[in-house]
Amino acid sequence: MSYDFYVSSTTGVYYKTKGAVHTGNHAVKLIGWGVENGVKYWLLINSWGTEWGDHGLFKIRRGTNECGIEGKTTAGVPLV
Repeated sequence: MSYDFYVSSTTGVYYKTKGAVHTGNHAVKLIGWGVENGVKYWLLINSWGTEWGDHGLFKIRRGTNECGIEGKTTAGVPLV
């Protein structure tokens, strides 16, 4: 899902602000996770190119289901 976001100036981790407006649906690719200044995050690649975010990457708060990131996931499993 796509929402208006707020990025924390102390951690660089995005989170949905109270009253954020749903602006549509969007797919991103999860490539990692981590903790920055005590805030858990998912590391993702956006499809809007390298001019967006941090060279096309962004962090979103982990463990709080921000924008449905933990509840509306799809994964592919390769056939071997």
